[in-house]
Amino acid sequence: MRHEPQRNTPRGNLLTDSPELYEARFPDPERIAGRWTEDVLRRYGAGPRVLDIGCGTGRDAAYLHGAGRTVVGADLSTAMLEYAREHHPGPEYRHADLRGFDLGTFDAVVCLDSALLYCHTNDELDGFLTSCRAGLAPGGLLVTELRNGAFFLGRTELLDTPTVDAFSRHGTVHRSTTTLSLDRAAQLLRRRRVWTADDGSPPVEQHSAWRLLFPQELRHFLTGHGFTVLGLYDRPGPRTEPPWREGDDAATTVDADRLHLVARLTG
Repeated sequence: MRHEPQRNTPRGNLLTDSPELYEARFPDPERIAGRWTEDVLRRYGAGPRVLDIGCGTGRDAAYLHGAGRTVVGADLSTAMLEYAREHHPGPEYRHADLRGFDLGTFDAVVCLDSALLYCHTNDELDGFLTSCRAGLAPGGLLVTELRNGAFFLGRTELLDTPTVDAFSRHGTVHRSTTTLSLDRAAQLLRRRRVWTADDGSPPVEQHSAWRLLFPQELRHFLTGHGFTVLGLYDRPGPRTEPPWREGDDAATTVDADRLHLVARLTG
């Protein structure tokens, strides 16, 4: 484990610096995220060239590659990319910042697990969407899965008490205590997470944040960048409860804590 102070960015993060721990903490043995993404791409007729921006360990990119697509996985974490190349081969893996990238031309851009919400400011979100528009072929798709800012309007159940999780890796039990709070002025969901392990190592405290985007706000940004929203709904998805299963239809609501977006470049 790393014990140096952690920065308030997606980088300098215990899990992204330790991809093996990430996959142990967030297992996906059924590859639900990859299967959900492939189902969306097929339903909306996406071509074969896919960019998975914020690809992490490469699990989802590799699943899409196995489904017959030509995939580039991109991430800001060098550790994640090295792990992806070794453990989830097939896609081409490249270093890139989702707030501004130029990686070629694609039929679809995929951005999962709230990675989009590391765009904390309007300028950063514009940078992401400008890059998507430049990198998509005419009629290309943008597919994202993220937290729903509207969920926190009048709701506090995710804010009232810390969340405690534990998992074991190579005989060591790792525990995390996560506290969420709202920064309303910055429109951020801030996360404080304290890691402990039973191997005698000192605790690690980390701070990060997600931009809280609301459904109508997201539609406005997309329209301004030439996208038409084809689907925007709360469930089911790879991280909903219950999770998405083959044949599930999308809801028409945007009330729960996740958002799933499908948009086509038309402008």
